[in-house]
Amino acid sequence: MDAQLEIIICLGSSCFSRGNSKNLKIIQDYLKKNHLEHKIDFRGHLCSEHCNRGPVMRINGKWYEQVDESNIMTILEETLGGIK
Repeated sequence: MDAQLEIIICLGSSCFSRGNSKNLKIIQDYLKKNHLEHKIDFRGHLCSEHCNRGPVMRINGKWYEQVDESNIMTILEETLGGIK
């Protein structure tokens, strides 16, 4: 892989309390389970100023809104599923 993928999760108070506290753990577990911890630049960011659409996260520049337990695995599989 030429460029490292980047996942940025909003850890502002609104997104964090609306679900990114759980999403943080889900992403960490997904990366570990799929041996992607060293292939993905995963980090938190203070408020992304998308509070009304949160919880939000960004993968390689693309924003994902209203990310929760019902859709986060689909997002991760669609964006990261082909990485070895």
